[in-house]
Amino acid sequence: MPEFDCCVDAAGLLCPEPLMIVRNRVRDMAAGEVVRILATDPSTERDFTNFCRFMGHALIERRVADGRFEFWIRKGG
Repeated sequence: MPEFDCCVDAAGLLCPEPLMIVRNRVRDMAAGEVVRILATDPSTERDFTNFCRFMGHALIERRVADGRFEFWIRKGG
């Protein structure tokens, strides 16, 4: 598991809430910091991939198991 600086638990939330929460959290982070996200909404796979691509962040790892999604995003500079 990659190291992370903060964690967002968005389990049980549906689109667009997980993305909005993560977007606000990343806004307050310093460049290079990593946020770990826990989610249960399958649309988060698409949402966080696109979020990273459009905003210049790095999706450094993703895991899917038993209906739970985990993402590690490094804030871009």
